Amino acid sequence: MINLIVELSRYVFILFIAMYTFLCYSVLRKKNQEEINHGWRVQNLLTFLIHLLAFGVIFIQTWQVEVLIFYLLQFFLLQAVLVFTRLIYPKINRLVLNNMCFLLMVGFVILTRLSFDRAVRQFQIAAAALILSLAVPVLIRKCAFLQKLPWLYGTAGLLLLLAVAFVGTEDSGANLSLVIGNFSFQPTEVVKLTFVFFIAARLAGSTEFRDVVLTTVLAALHVLVLVFSRDLGGALLFFVTYLIVLYVASKKRRYFLAGLGAGVAAAFIGYQLFYHVRVRVLAWTDPFSVIDNEGYQITQSLFAIGTGGWLGMGLFQGMPNKIPVVEEDFVFSAIAEELGGIFAICLILICMSCFIMFVNIAMQIKNNFYKYSALGFGTLYGFQVFLTIGGAIRFIPSTGVTLPLVSYGGSSMVSSIIMFAVIQGMYLLKEDEELEIEKERERAARAKARKAKKEKS
Repeated sequence: MINLIVELSRYVFILFIAMYTFLCYSVLRKKNQEEINHGWRVQNLLTFLIHLLAFGVIFIQTWQVEVLIFYLLQFFLLQAVLVFTRLIYPKINRLVLNNMCFLLMVGFVILTRLSFDRAVRQFQIAAAALILSLAVPVLIRKCAFLQKLPWLYGTAGLLLLLAVAFVGTEDSGANLSLVIGNFSFQPTEVVKLTFVFFIAARLAGSTEFRDVVLTTVLAALHVLVLVFSRDLGGALLFFVTYLIVLYVASKKRRYFLAGLGAGVAAAFIGYQLFYHVRVRVLAWTDPFSVIDNEGYQITQSLFAIGTGGWLGMGLFQGMPNKIPVVEEDFVFSAIAEELGGIFAICLILICMSCFIMFVNIAMQIKNNFYKYSALGFGTLYGFQVFLTIGGAIRFIPSTGVTLPLVSYGGSSMVSSIIMFAVIQGMYLLKEDEELEIEKERERAARAKARKAKKEKS
C-alpha cells in the first residue's frame, strides 16, 4: 500500500507543479482583476497541496510524529506569511510572494527528506528572517536617504569581506564563514545586499568616466578580496552583477566588452593560481576519469538526475545522500532524482518567473537608484540560480553557490528572504510612482477644465 501511494504521488507532484508553473505566466496576461486574484489563490492552494502530500509520503515511510509536528509548524508559518504580508501591504506583488513561499516549501520538503535536523535549523532561521522581512518594504518605501549612502555600503561590505579573508574559517578550500562563539555566518551573503546598493547608488548619481572609475575600483576590490579568500563563486556573482548594472546605467558597450575581457583574463589567472579551481575544471571536463576522487561529487549528481528520469523515483526511493554536500550545492540533483526531471524543469521555470518579475519591476521604476537596485538583485538572483543548477547538471564547473530559498544555509536563506522583501518594497514604490502620475494627470485635467471654464465665462 505504501509503495502504491508513493508511486501515485510522483504523478500528482508533477501535475500540481505544472499547474502552478502555468499560472506563473498565464495570470500575467489576464486583464480582469478578479481572474488574476483567482489565479493567485489557486497557486496558494497548489503550494499547500504539494506540501501536504509530500509530508504525508514522508510520514508513512518514517512513522515519526515529529514529522507531523514539523509539517504543521511549516504550514502555519507559510500561511502567516501569506496572510500578514497581504494585510500589511495590500498592493504587494502576489507572484513574487507566492513564488517565495513555494520555493521555501520545496526547500523544507527536500531538506526534511535529506536531514531532519538540518531542516529544523533551516526552518528556525527562515521563520526569524520572514518576521524581520515584514519591516523591509516600508523601509524601502519611506527611507529616501538610503540612496545617499553609497560609500557606507561599499566600505562596510569591503570590511566584512576582509574580515572573512583574514580570520574566516575554511570550507572546501575557501574562506567563507566567520565564527563568533557558537554562531557562524557567511558575511558574503550580507555583502550581496550592500554591494548592489553601493553600485546602484553610485551609478544613479553619475556615469561620468571619473565616477565610473571610482565605482569600478571599489567594486573590483570586493571581487579581488573574494578571490583572495578563494570564494570564486561569490566573486563571479559580484563581477557579473556589476557588469550588467554598469552596462544598463552607462549604455556604453565598451565598458561591457572591457569588463568581459577582464573577466576572461581573471578566470585564466585563477585557473593557474588555485589548485581547487583546477580540480573543479577537471571534474567538469572529464569527471568519469577521476570518479573516485575529484569527479565523485559531479558523477553522483549526474547518476541521481539520470536515475530519477522524467517522473522521479519518489520520496525516500532514491539515494541522494550519496552526493557529497547534497543539502547545499547539489540540492537540485536530489529534487530531480526523487521528484523527477519534469518537476525540476518546472522549478527552474518558477525561478525564471522570479527573475522576470525582478527585471520587470526594475524597468518600470522611474527612480534610477531603485531601478538599478532591482536590476542588480534580479541579476544576482538569476545568475546564482544558473550557477547552482548549471553546476549540478555539468553545464558549467561547480562553483559552490546555493539555490536561493531551497538549499540549506542560514546566511543564504536570510539574504534571499531580505532580497525578496527589498524587491517588494521597490514594487510598492513603483505603485506609488504610478499613483502620483495619475494624481498629477487629474490635477492637470482639473486645471485645464477651470481655465477653459474661465475663458468661456
